[in-house]
Amino acid sequence: VKGKDGASTLMVPSIKAANALTFTGYLAAFDDMVAKARVNKLMPQDFQGTTISLTNPGTVGTYGSVPRLMVGQGAIIATGAMDYPAGYGHVSPELRATLGITKVMMMTCTYDHRIIQGAESGRFLARVQGLLNGEGGFYERIFTELGLSLKPVHWEEPSHSEPGAGAVLPAAVSLADPWKEASVAHLINAYRVRGHTIANIDPLGSTRPMHPDLEPETHGLTMWDLDRRVVASGNKLLREVLADLRHTYSASIGPEYMYIPFPDQKNWIRDRMESTRNYWPLEPATRLRIFEKLLEAEQFEQFLQTRFIGKKRFGIEGGESAIVALDEILQRAGKAGVKELVMGMAHRGRLNVLVNIVGKPVHQLLAEFEESPESAANKFGTGDVKYHLGASAVRETDSGNQVTVSVAFNPSHLEAVDPVVEGIVRIHQDRTGDTERTTVVPILIHGDAAFAGQGVVMETLNLSQLRGYATGGTIHLVINNQLGFTTMPNESRSGAYATDIAKAIVAPVWHVNGDDPEAVLRVAQLAFDFRQQFRRDVVIDIVCYRRNGHNEGDDPTYTQPLMYQKVKAQP
Repeated sequence: VKGKDGASTLMVPSIKAANALTFTGYLAAFDDMVAKARVNKLMPQDFQGTTISLTNPGTVGTYGSVPRLMVGQGAIIATGAMDYPAGYGHVSPELRATLGITKVMMMTCTYDHRIIQGAESGRFLARVQGLLNGEGGFYERIFTELGLSLKPVHWEEPSHSEPGAGAVLPAAVSLADPWKEASVAHLINAYRVRGHTIANIDPLGSTRPMHPDLEPETHGLTMWDLDRRVVASGNKLLREVLADLRHTYSASIGPEYMYIPFPDQKNWIRDRMESTRNYWPLEPATRLRIFEKLLEAEQFEQFLQTRFIGKKRFGIEGGESAIVALDEILQRAGKAGVKELVMGMAHRGRLNVLVNIVGKPVHQLLAEFEESPESAANKFGTGDVKYHLGASAVRETDSGNQVTVSVAFNPSHLEAVDPVVEGIVRIHQDRTGDTERTTVVPILIHGDAAFAGQGVVMETLNLSQLRGYATGGTIHLVINNQLGFTTMPNESRSGAYATDIAKAIVAPVWHVNGDDPEAVLRVAQLAFDFRQQFRRDVVIDIVCYRRNGHNEGDDPTYTQPLMYQKVKAQP
């Protein structure tokens, strides 16, 4: 363990009452000991009462070890290195996979015969072996405690390759066998269709049950197939193929697109995502810009909360990564030659968007908070609230190109602005001769409950591909705080997602974890590029949370106490 001065110290943690701890409890106790060692806060009592020691000489490459007991010790359990059995270390991986040769680990138990009998030691080691083989739901309990949706691999006999075959195929059968290759193809397709169901998209950490279609066993594949190569996937090992699929479809991004009936669109999305596992490299300048936009969004809300305590602003806290997405769309639009972005949105996060995306002068916003005669609402005699007002400005992007960015004025009626924005965009396209509909782009920002609940959303979607109304595709950005005022999703909609209605026009949907701003930015890039390429609607579903109440005067702990325990635990 490295201390504050950088010097390393050997520390053997003593975990008290380990038999009564869960796996996560054991990890927490271990981490606590390490943390104490780093700051030199360990005391003698932290090591008292240790009766059984665990040692791992395998970390230095030792295969087996029989340590000597010290006074007071009942037993020492030693684990060796995990490696292939002697004689198979230099055999080709393909031959090892064909023969079913896997890595092994030696475990020894040195015990005090006055306390522990040989039979007890044997039963103990047998019990450990059983647990390592998955007996008693051992791995399932660990996965559940860690909040993992994936199902652990089980020890099992190799499956029959050909459906209906009565005899076990010889051990030399590999995944080059057509039946096995077909099974892998079904598994790959299952991840493309269902991978989003176990994606890590909720920053509040809700556990999503494993979908049976995503289990290799469902497709006749066992643990013995993991180290065999898949010819149709570039001759990769099956475990590598699985890792690629999980990174692409079940990490911070959960895409839905396989219902699209147009092969060119579907293949474009698949190739863009699978070739990079949805994790293409970002330039240092891009990462710095992400940090800057998050900082701007957070500091903006904190300033208003401090300066105007109790005044309604419908802050974006918890969903700040939406600002990252909008900024990336703006920058990408500048590079693509877009001349105008027209946005429509309701109240949530509107002030932040006006200042940090459109570029509305801060002094104008402050005048509105202070209800100054110079504020826009009073100056023009509308008396409207500040989170209904719109704005327009010309922004210069990093590419040097200028883009006009505007937010349409909005009433209190959620989503009523949607067809208005589409009308603004269409007339601007017609007047400027934008027949390709690529230089004036509409963006609609929704709440999750409103997107699913307001009929005008479906009506607007339904017009999206009609000749008289088409605008070349709208970028829909859903700030999904998993709550509609005080109503939970399971009490406000029948679909699994707020965005399910977008499937009616076969729009691709990217669900993304709002606490992973880099993933949000990558999705924004995909969505914008798809829209420009195919002139169709796209949906970005940023799954986040609402740090405060519906407005700054509400206390959400009365209506959502459990949810807001998780929200308060967020950094």
